[in-house]
Amino acid sequence: MSEEKIYMNRELSWLKFNERVLEEAENEKTPLCERLSFASIYQSNLDEFFMVRVGSLIDQMMVSKDILDNKTRMTPKEQIKAILQQVTLLNYRKDAVYETLMKELEEYGIKIVNFQMVGEKEQENLMQFFKAEIAPLISPTIVGKRQPFPFLRNREIYAVAVLERKNGKEKLGIIPCSSSVFPRLIPVQSGTGISMLSEELILHFIAEAFPGYTVKEKSIIRVTRNADIDADALYDEDLDYREFMTELIKKRKKLAPVRLEMSRKMDGSVIRMLCDFLKTDVRYVFQMNTPMDLSFLFQIQDSLRQIPELFYEKRTPQNSIQFRKGISVIEQIKEKDKLLSYPYENIKPFLEMLREAANDPDVVSIKMTLYRMARQSKVVEALIEAAENGKEVLALVELKARFDEENNIEWSRRLEDAGCQVIYGLDGYKVHSKLCLITRKTQGKLEYITQVGTGNYNEKTARLYTDLSLMTADMEIGQEASAVFAALAMGETVEESGHLLVAPKCLQNRVLEMIDEEIDHARKGEKAYIGIKINSLTDKKIIDRLVLASQAGVKIEMIVRGICCLIPGVKGKTENIRIISIVGRYLEHSRIYMFGCGERQKIYIASADYMTRNTLRRVEVAVPIYDLELKTMLNEMFVTMLSDNQQARELQADGNYKRIFAEGPGLNSQEFFLEQAYRQKDEAAPAVSVETAQEE
Repeated sequence: MSEEKIYMNRELSWLKFNERVLEEAENEKTPLCERLSFASIYQSNLDEFFMVRVGSLIDQMMVSKDILDNKTRMTPKEQIKAILQQVTLLNYRKDAVYETLMKELEEYGIKIVNFQMVGEKEQENLMQFFKAEIAPLISPTIVGKRQPFPFLRNREIYAVAVLERKNGKEKLGIIPCSSSVFPRLIPVQSGTGISMLSEELILHFIAEAFPGYTVKEKSIIRVTRNADIDADALYDEDLDYREFMTELIKKRKKLAPVRLEMSRKMDGSVIRMLCDFLKTDVRYVFQMNTPMDLSFLFQIQDSLRQIPELFYEKRTPQNSIQFRKGISVIEQIKEKDKLLSYPYENIKPFLEMLREAANDPDVVSIKMTLYRMARQSKVVEALIEAAENGKEVLALVELKARFDEENNIEWSRRLEDAGCQVIYGLDGYKVHSKLCLITRKTQGKLEYITQVGTGNYNEKTARLYTDLSLMTADMEIGQEASAVFAALAMGETVEESGHLLVAPKCLQNRVLEMIDEEIDHARKGEKAYIGIKINSLTDKKIIDRLVLASQAGVKIEMIVRGICCLIPGVKGKTENIRIISIVGRYLEHSRIYMFGCGERQKIYIASADYMTRNTLRRVEVAVPIYDLELKTMLNEMFVTMLSDNQQARELQADGNYKRIFAEGPGLNSQEFFLEQAYRQKDEAAPAVSVETAQEE
């Protein structure tokens, strides 16, 4: 068997992940309004994929035809061809599921219509609405010698028409349809749930916007633009970095198109003309049979909130039983390490820890890495309070957090205004670690409270993503965290570490060493085990070492939510590797590394996936779990997820994912953890076992 059979192309693997998202929109067991969410997420995921990954491949293709994927040896051109074919197939499924969902919504009085579906009276009312409420607010443009083709904003909707004068000359008319001034859903009949999308209304009456012309062809269009900019390659050291990033965001909005979507068939010459204007290729043109922006589905959801069965059962993060009320959070962390599991448990203890630190006279400093923050961030508010109380506050704000740059720029200004020391990361590296260090000085001695997490300091995503957060008073871990911040403040990276795994220099090599240890145990005939939970697996060095471990007889179990470039179950190569993916109510985001068995087992939680960008081009931190109770907790969580037979799919040796069907009682791991958190909120309540959940 050729070596390539154990590898999957990164981009095609990502499309398989988005296919699993689409499957949840298709899943009849998922409540109807939640299926709407998955359909919208599928679309927004695909938008970002074109903006970042397809854009990057197009850039590579322009630079050199000889660039090859290091695993499948595919050229950028070959990858793009395969992507476009797969996206076309997936979009057929999206069209079908959208139609199904719209039909099911009709049972609840919700209907999206076009002009062919409404009567004469409704048509007259819509015409009056267009003339009174929309026509005065739109800005039609005719493309000609004196009117250049307008700039089409990224992912915004436009109506386009081929216009003909009486003399037979043709021109192109364009109207922007994305507006906050008029609603996206236009009521067709007041007091009912029957609506028309505003762009369809504009397109129907487009002739009214261009008097003196005959409309020969028309369509809704949307352009997706490349968003892949290398900030470090463009940065000039003489510029203020924050102002540079502000300008870079503006530049990204004007990058080349990588996709053109159209709602109607148009003559090939018109499509070629549009592509010429946009400087893109006709192969990136997609005809869409569904709306190009599905964000209006959330508005429909809001109108149906009074019907509980259309949604997941309402659940809220519960208070962790590890913390006792009325006692200092910091003092409780000093007693024993704490591990929070979001969104099943509340982020409140972490926020309370920051607030305590901000007002604790013994706290000398608070240092944090900030990657993505909430719009109304209580974390930043606590840091500002600490600075105003005279604490030394160091915040590393990563301005290169893609699509969150503007939010981070604004927070960095507020932090500086409050007296915090703000730094912006390192040349050539993103700082993606989730690290917080509180330094206290009591009776002349230093104390450290260190927090290391798998997810961002974001109160909103802590309710939507599954993440883990360790808080410890371990002195040696605190010293190493302090060394990380000292290096960052100097614009450097940590050269070596003992307890922590710190990318880019002390994570990949340490992971490879621990894999090698398991290989040695297996070759000696001893029990050897590797358990990994991550979002993505693309790092070829780690992949190849896992293959060696499988061949040596190491049992390897992996939970990889998204991209997975390793194919398991290949005889003689990866037959000792099992890989599943869980896509459900919450976005699986936590990272867990497990090496070894029994007393020699090592467990880490981390901010890093096994992607080269994480292991070698970012500052990432993994922290060991030393507390035996917490190790047991993580082992049980891992086993539970591996036992999921409701939301899990298993990666097969042919590279396809197969849903794991229940044999006996069903187990949805996310619902299990929710139920467990609810039962454990009363400290006296017994913990729920996996077996108990399966019986129920």
